[in-house]
Amino acid sequence: MKTFVTKPAEVSRKWYIVDASGKVLGRLASEVAAILRGKNKPEFSPYMDAGDYVIIINASKAVLTGNKLDQKMYRYHTGYPGGLKETSYRNMMDKKPEKAVELAIKGMLPKNTLGRAMYKKLFVYAGPEHEHKAQKPEALELKI
Repeated sequence: MKTFVTKPAEVSRKWYIVDASGKVLGRLASEVAAILRGKNKPEFSPYMDAGDYVIIINASKAVLTGNKLDQKMYRYHTGYPGGLKETSYRNMMDKKPEKAVELAIKGMLPKNTLGRAMYKKLFVYAGPEHEHKAQKPEALELKI
C-alpha cells in the first residue's frame, strides 16, 4: 500500500457563493470554515491549505438563536490601560454586519499562518451584490 500525499500544485480551487439570509450564524460559520480549510475534499491534509474561495451575501440577514442578540458581546482591547471595549451583537449587526460573520468564521479556523491564509479566501457582503462575478461562483446550499 502507498500513502497518498497531496502536493500544493495538485490542489484545484473553486469559488462558492453562500446566501446567509435566514441561516443561523454559528452553523453557517462552521460549514464555511470547513470549506475554507478544504475538509470537504478527499485530498484534505491538515498541514496544507487546500480549501476553496467562499463569498457570503446577505450577511445582515443572518440570525442568532435564543437571547444572544442582546446577550452576546464582542470584546477587544485597545492596548491601553482600561481599554477593554465591548459591543453587543445587535449593535454590530446595525453598524457592520459583515464583521460579525467574519469574526464567527475566523474563530473556527486554525490560529496560525495557515489559518490566516485560509481567512483571505473569505469575502463577506452585507447585501446581495458582490464584485466576484468574473470568477463564476457556484451557488452552495449548506446542510443546515
